[in-house]
Amino acid sequence: MKVRNSIRALKKAPGSLVVRRRGRVFVINKKNPRMKARQG
Repeated sequence: MKVRNSIRALKKAPGSLVVRRRGRVFVINKKNPRMKARQG
């Protein structure tokens, strides 16, 4: 999991989903599980 200031590049990847959990913004990807990130 990467912590990034901007998750814009990761949310364009195929199969990625932007999810809000506990006030944080996460990107999770079922097709490519390495593309996980959280904002901030």
